[in-house]
Amino acid sequence: MLDNLILMANPNAEGGASGGGFGMIIMFGLIFVVMYFFMIRPQRKREQNRLKMISELQKGDKVVTNSGIIGTIWGLQDNIIVLKIDNDVKVEFLKSAISGKMDQ
Repeated sequence: MLDNLILMANPNAEGGASGGGFGMIIMFGLIFVVMYFFMIRPQRKREQNRLKMISELQKGDKVVTNSGIIGTIWGLQDNIIVLKIDNDVKVEFLKSAISGKMDQ
């Protein structure tokens, strides 16, 4: 029954697959190009901007972490940032845990 439906949809087919391999390769290529421009490229740009922002952080900047903690940078080391969250509360975070810089 399913074979009859397939034959009705394509009356020139004789039950076997007709040569559409090249068309399929072109279709996969087009899908990859669309995925690149709509998903991969914007994600790379966001990551580059985030890495640039992290490299430009200075003492006294107000930042937010991935977990939502807001604090002021009290100290900087190679991969560690010390955030001052309250008067006597200082917490160490990895630089990669900083999600953004807040406007003061």
